[in-house]
Parts: sequence; structure tokens; C-alpha cells
Amino acid sequence: MRVMHVTFDMRIGGTEMVIKNIIEGNTDANIEMSIFCIEAPLGPWGEELKAAGIETTTHERQPGFDTKLIGAIRKHIKENGIDILHCHQYTPWVYGALASAFTKTKVIFTEHGRFYPDSSSRKRKVINPLLLNLTDRVTAISKSTKQSLVNYEFIPEHSIQVIYNGIAPLTVKVSKEERKSELSISESTFVFGTIARLDPIKNQIMMIKAFASITSKLENTTLVIVGDGEMMESLRILVDDLEITDKVKFTGYIPNPTSTLNVFDVFLLSSLSEGTSMTLLEAMSLGKPCIVTDAGGNAEVITHNVNGLVSRNNDLMGFAGNMNRVTTKSYIQTFSHNAIKLFNEKFNVLIMQEGYRKIYRELFTNA
Repeated sequence: MRVMHVTFDMRIGGTEMVIKNIIEGNTDANIEMSIFCIEAPLGPWGEELKAAGIETTTHERQPGFDTKLIGAIRKHIKENGIDILHCHQYTPWVYGALASAFTKTKVIFTEHGRFYPDSSSRKRKVINPLLLNLTDRVTAISKSTKQSLVNYEFIPEHSIQVIYNGIAPLTVKVSKEERKSELSISESTFVFGTIARLDPIKNQIMMIKAFASITSKLENTTLVIVGDGEMMESLRILVDDLEITDKVKFTGYIPNPTSTLNVFDVFLLSSLSEGTSMTLLEAMSLGKPCIVTDAGGNAEVITHNVNGLVSRNNDLMGFAGNMNRVTTKSYIQTFSHNAIKLFNEKFNVLIMQEGYRKIYRELFTNA
């Protein structure tokens, strides 16, 4: 059975991590996987998989509706005997589904969550029904993402299966004490932290303001912000204006932030929009209590008062209140225990991998 993943590229991101995890976790000798990217460059994870022997193809999409791309994918399907096209995100689905028309190749569409509703009724009423006729399975990475497909793309609810993202539990190679020392954080300091692209959609402005509002009550605390992006300068200015420069650390982008994540006593995610955050799952795998907004799939990962606390989207006072509340030792211990338990039950990479393998086998058997 030959499965080809169709995606934008294989740079470093949530969708790309899912594809990488599916491929690297494939234990079925009867399933052969490859990747077809519709944008260039391939990206570091793509290069890594290519070096490991995974066939990767890049055909850069041209501006507008690229009919030649449809032809390129169709040619690749026929020449390589592709049995299943697994299309990740909407645009790769459009090209993959159309390329599969009048072939025996089965099509899966997986929506990964960063959802921006399209107001075009033509797309919803004309194009989507056509694509669905060419598609054998639709999956979403959260119930929230599934509902978005129903509400904005008019895809029937009964036809969408939820398969949550999963990751392998993180392994910490540097001790918490050592990494704290490297970051110039004292051993007794309570650490809030976040790892995310510095982007308006991640709403770090609200997070920083919430942190500033609790520093008078929690003097021995710091906020560590890992990541880079367009908001870096404006966030630094905000921190200066709030006079909390000595309590906030910007690390910039860190390629492998596991040891830094392990320093956090509490992980923060203030997103305005989210699918299933991989970093949130990573924090859970390390037993970190999490404070999140109820955006997207966050509230499906974090159960309020079980493995963390959930506030309303963009609710500064609610977010700050949860930050103040979570610092008690009893909360930390309970949430930490529950985080690991829920991770193993629901978000371990093995569960996700088996979910997709089951679909592949069903479609191939019914071909």
C-alpha cells in the first residue's frame, strides 16, 4: 500500500510534525509512505526525512489556480502507483482531490485547525461538494476544528472523524536546576512560561499584561517567553512600559526547547485561535500544569480544574486570576499528575498513528 502525504511544505510546524510523526511511527511493513509538497523550499523536516530514505517531491505552486500542479500530482499518482492521497490542509486538498479524479486513488482530507473562514459562497456551495465527491475520508484534529468545517465549509458533521494530534513524550537531557542557572533564574523563583511564535494570533500582549497584574502579589516570579516573530519589538516595549523588564525573559527562538520547557512551573497559552497546540501537548507530557484560553481545541486538551485552568478567550482578568490561583502547591501537584495521565490516555503519538493507520487499511481493503 502506497500512501502519499500532500502538504504545503515540510518546514517546522504543527502540521509538519503530524506528518513526520505518522511517517516515522509507521510500523506496518505493508505501508510505504512518501511526501508531495506544493510549495518550496522543502524545509528542514523534509530534508531530514529525505535523508532517511523517504521519497519527497516538491512542485512549487504558481500564483492563482495552478492547473499544471494538478497535472503534476496526477502524473505522480499514476507513475508511482499511489493508493492513498493524504491531503493536509484545505489548499493541498483542492489540488490532491482534483488530481485523483477518475483514478482508483483514495483521498483523505485532514484539517489541522488554524481556521480562517472563507466568505465565498461559490467555494462552499459549488467547489466543496465537488471535492467531497472525490474524497473518501475527512478528519479533523479537534472537535472545534470539526465544527468549523461544518459551520464554514458546509461539510456534513457525520462525515468528519476527529483524530487528535499526538506526540512522543519528551525526554529531558539537562536538569531543571542547570537550565535555570543558564537562564539566570534563581532556584526558588516560580516560573511561568510560553513557547510560541511571537504573532498577534498568539496574543502574548494579553499574557504579559496579565502577568504584570499579579507581580505585586507574587514577587518571586518570572515569565519566560520562548520564540521569535513580528511582535518581538512591540512586546519588549510593552514589558518596559509596564516596568517588569527584570521579571520577563525573552530567549528568542530555541531549536530544541525541551530543557527550557522543563524549567516552567506553569505553561501558558493565550492564543486567540488554535487547533491542537503541539507545544501544549509537550508541556502535558512533562507534567506541566497549563493555563490556556478556550480558543479552538485548547479546552479539549486542558480540562478546567483537572490538568490546568481555562479562561475565556482574550479575558485578561480571568487569565490573570488563573495565574494567581495556580501557584499553590496543591494545585501544581494535582494538575501535574493529571496532565501526564491524560496525555498518555489521549494524546500519545501511538494513539494518533494507529488512528490514521486504521483509516489507510480500511480504504485500501475496500478499494
